[in-house]
Amino acid sequence: MRIGIEAQRLFRPKKHGVEIVALELIKHLQQTDKENEYFVFVKEDVDDTCILPTENFQIIKLPSASYPLWEQWLLPRALKQYKLDVLHCTANTAPLFPGVRTVITLHDVIFMESVNFKGTAYQNFGNLYRRAIVPRVAKRNELVTVSDYERYNIANALNTSTERIQVVHNGVSPVFAPVTDTAALAVIREKYSLPDHFILFFANPAPKKNTPNALAAFAWYCRQHPESTVKLVITDSSKTYIRQKISELKIEDILPRLQIMDYIAYTDLPYVYTLATLYLYPSLRESFGLPLLEAQSCGTPVITSNVSCMPEIAGDAAIFADPLDPEGIGRAIAGALHDPAQTAGLYEKGISNARRYSWTAAAKKMRTIYETAL
Repeated sequence: MRIGIEAQRLFRPKKHGVEIVALELIKHLQQTDKENEYFVFVKEDVDDTCILPTENFQIIKLPSASYPLWEQWLLPRALKQYKLDVLHCTANTAPLFPGVRTVITLHDVIFMESVNFKGTAYQNFGNLYRRAIVPRVAKRNELVTVSDYERYNIANALNTSTERIQVVHNGVSPVFAPVTDTAALAVIREKYSLPDHFILFFANPAPKKNTPNALAAFAWYCRQHPESTVKLVITDSSKTYIRQKISELKIEDILPRLQIMDYIAYTDLPYVYTLATLYLYPSLRESFGLPLLEAQSCGTPVITSNVSCMPEIAGDAAIFADPLDPEGIGRAIAGALHDPAQTAGLYEKGISNARRYSWTAAAKKMRTIYETAL
């Protein structure tokens, strides 16, 4: 078969969840499938060595353009040259007229459930674009998602049967494991100026990440435990955004307890997770929740939400809290930091739970979907 994979933003230097998932899937398809021919379509960008061609994998770079223009115009024009049997679109949307049978990975359908314009302008436009495109392309193509929880959400949002939607769980890269090299850990601690004891939190401004309640929860914890020296290390966000939320919540007193970083390189994450005392993941809504599994793989205790897909993915290896209750999240933080019974066994349980999710298994299942999509 001749299989195309759309991975438009794969070469962006600051990769997020969707790009990481596509990158790992392609790498493991390269390792496990030596028979089919693959053509990976990517927008030109800085990190163009994160995936390299192999004997049966070609990397096709298309010019940089806005997301809709690239997807709806440049990609379909390129597809005509390669006479594909099937195309896999990896990031929620797809061309309206690709000219080939298409498999679409719908990571979530939050954009179909509400449009509240609380995100950035880029996020808001993206949601409107997906809201317009997805119902049309979903009607006539194969659908894949990443959790049982999201499978039912998609069926409801698109008024279709769950039988049309196949689940391919994400995996966890084997690079995520407890790091025991103290010298390497010291290098990463110095690189990011990490404190001795810290809670790690990814504060993406997307509303689903629940940043205001996470900050309010940490403020509650600090006031209840003034003797504590633990800090909240915030990444995937900007100082401007965090300071704005701090001001709105009137919790400026916690500013000395925060350390805000724009981005942590993907290759450094296993070290940062290992160094973290606790990983905080109180999302309002996720389709899979890969970071909580990465943290578990590194043996780091996780506090996450008791809603959405988190109970499905985290299993019995996390501390759960109501994401709408900052005090409840704060109490979970206090319990994890001050009551050993709260985190007893989470090291072993977390590693064991994360082992349920394999990129090799995901690649094999996706290959089967490609072969049966015709």
